[in-house]
Amino acid sequence: MPLIDQPPFADELQAALAARGGEAVSVPMIQPAEPFLDTAGEDLRRRIFMTESETGASLCLRPEFTIPVCRRHIEAAAGTPRRYAYGGPVFRQRREGPREFFQAGIEDLGDPERAKADARVIGDAVAVLETLLGDGLSTTIGDQAVFEAVVAALGLPRGWQKRLVHAFGNPVALAAMLESLADPQPADDLADARAAELVASGEEAALARHVGARMEETGYSPHAGRTPEAIAHRLMEKTELARTRLEPSALAVLQEFLSFDVPLAGAPSELARFAERTGLAIGEALKDFSARVAALGHAPIAAMHYRAAFGRPLDYYTGLVFEVTDEDGAVLAGGGRYDRLMTMLGAAEPIPAVGFALWLDRIERARAKR
Repeated sequence: MPLIDQPPFADELQAALAARGGEAVSVPMIQPAEPFLDTAGEDLRRRIFMTESETGASLCLRPEFTIPVCRRHIEAAAGTPRRYAYGGPVFRQRREGPREFFQAGIEDLGDPERAKADARVIGDAVAVLETLLGDGLSTTIGDQAVFEAVVAALGLPRGWQKRLVHAFGNPVALAAMLESLADPQPADDLADARAAELVASGEEAALARHVGARMEETGYSPHAGRTPEAIAHRLMEKTELARTRLEPSALAVLQEFLSFDVPLAGAPSELARFAERTGLAIGEALKDFSARVAALGHAPIAAMHYRAAFGRPLDYYTGLVFEVTDEDGAVLAGGGRYDRLMTMLGAAEPIPAVGFALWLDRIERARAKR
């Protein structure tokens, strides 16, 4: 018996998901916490409800379905392609609304034709919502891979690239990082004068020896990830990142890219002109993006637009990201492509994957208004 009341349209929803070819699947409500902590990102990590088993293993209440459904697929050694439909309560802190609420959706695993699968998933999400609500929906599309390609083409240090990619989908964090790149601040002074001297001179090997000697003096035992070499490398990297400044012209290019908000049909040509004008080598990412837009051109989905700065705050996304909203701007569905996740969770070989989730409490409120 569910802990919270199922939405009154549960049967209608289940039929709509089945009509899209979703194989019904269930996963336990109590999940191992490690997969979420390792792969989902900071936004979700700080909002999950943690507990422990009798043996001290970290567990959590199920905060979402994508990771558990993917783990189930891997453990069952099921073949691909497979489309799983799910539904049930999830538990996590939210900025508004209850901490226990229902989600449903589809995870589409193993289809090698990525553009076609992306278009199908967006079409499915919109079709299910139109079944429950009628028309008047809008779809916003972003692309993690295009953003990563632009950042890489600007020639930033790898550490800064990772920071910016991690912030994609968090407008406040991304704006703060761009401000830091425009006006870098000096790194924090090290209390150890000798360490500060070695960091300033770039002598990482000597810094590692110095750190090791200090650890021996203080009786600090190195453990995984905190060896003298790891500490020295992190200090050097932190200093390099703090000193890095993005030239005004390059910063203007990045800001121009992030300002794109155009109807989806015109987005490939807009991005192609942008890449040609700025000289950024992002052709491979644009090729995949254009293929997806072409596939979506065959889907009867109205009011689609591309926003370059749009992302979703989950670290496992790798390409397409999207959300569907109603007339009031409420996000009713969201999802994207997560090709790296399956191997991160233990799959023996890479498995292309894309999916979407529906927020049923928001859909219920939208139905009540209509």
